[in-house]
Amino acid sequence: MTFATLALIGAVAVLGPLLALPRGWSLPVVFGELLGGIALGRTGLDVLPAHDPTFTFLADLGFALVMFVAGSHVPVRDTRLRAALPAGVLRALGVGAVAAVLGVVLATLSGTGHAPLYAVLMASSSAALVLPVVDSVHLGGAPVLALLPQVAIADAACIVALPLAVDPAHAGRAALGALAVLSAAAVLFALAALAVGTHVSIMLAGFSFGLAVAAVGEPRRLARQLFAVTEGFLGPVFFVWLGASLDLRELGRHPALIGLGAALGAGAVLAHLAMRLTGQPAPLAGLAAAQLGVPVAAATIGARTGLLRPGEPAALLLGALLTIAVAVASASLAARRGLVEDAAAAGSVPP
Repeated sequence: MTFATLALIGAVAVLGPLLALPRGWSLPVVFGELLGGIALGRTGLDVLPAHDPTFTFLADLGFALVMFVAGSHVPVRDTRLRAALPAGVLRALGVGAVAAVLGVVLATLSGTGHAPLYAVLMASSSAALVLPVVDSVHLGGAPVLALLPQVAIADAACIVALPLAVDPAHAGRAALGALAVLSAAAVLFALAALAVGTHVSIMLAGFSFGLAVAAVGEPRRLARQLFAVTEGFLGPVFFVWLGASLDLRELGRHPALIGLGAALGAGAVLAHLAMRLTGQPAPLAGLAAAQLGVPVAAATIGARTGLLRPGEPAALLLGALLTIAVAVASASLAARRGLVEDAAAAGSVPP
C-alpha cells in the first residue's frame, strides 16, 4: 500500500460523514463508507486494492476496534439492559427458528443443499453494523436497549455456528477457538491473534473484551482515545475495505443466482420482522436484520474451500447488501418515529 492509496481511502471515507450530514435523511456514517468502497473496489472501478496485505491488516485492526468500542459502550451495568436480556434471547431464538424453516425452503428451491448455511445467514445480525448505526442516528430508549442483547447473541452464535454450516471438516477447531476467545477476554490483540489462528471472527475478540471493559467501567481518557483512533481512522478504513472487497460482478456471469441472493436478503428481513409478534417495533426488527461479518466469512470460506458453487459467494454478499439497505432505511424510520435517546438518558444508551 502507498501513501497515495491511503489518501484515497481517507477521501472515500469522508463520503460517510457527508451523506450523514442532512438530518432529514438520518443515514448512518458507515453507509457512505461502504458505498464508496463498493464504487472504487472490486465491484466498481477496482482502484482500491482490497487484496493488499497492509490494507487488509488495517481493516482487521479497525474491525477489532469497532467491536471493542461497541462492546465497551454496551451498558452492562444498566438494570434496564438486564431486564431486556430475556426478551433479547427469546427474539434471537425466534429469528433462528424462522430462519431454519426458510433455509430449508431456499435450499430446496435452489437445489444447492445448503440449508444449514442459509439458515445461519438469515438468522445472523451484525453488531459491527447495528451498533454504529444506533450511535450515528442517536437511537435510544427501552426498545433499543432490548435490541442490543438480541443482536449480540445472534451475531456471536451465528459466527460460532458458521463453520459447522459451511465447513464441517474444521467445525471442531473453530468451536474450540470461539470458546477460548469468549472465555479468555484479557488483551484485545492477543484475542484477535487467537481468533485468526482458530478461524474465528475477530468480532468475538473485540466485542468480548469491550464487554469486559464495560463491566468494570471505561476510563474517560481511554474512551476519548479509542473514539479518536477508531472513528477517525481505523473504523472507516474497515468499512471502506469491506465495500472494496465485495465482488458483485460475478453475479453477471451467473445471473440465475441473483434470485438466490435476493431471496436470502428477503428471508433475513422476513425472519426478523416476525419478531413484531413479540412487540418489537418494525424499524428495529428491520435494523436487526443487518448482515455483515457472517456472510463475508461464509463467502470467503466457501470460495477458498470450493464448498460453494461458482457465483454462490456473490449471491451471499448480494443478500447481505440488501439487508444493509433495509437496515439503513429502518434506522432512518426509527429516528423519525422518535426512537431516539433523550437528554436525560444520553449517558446510558450506547453509541
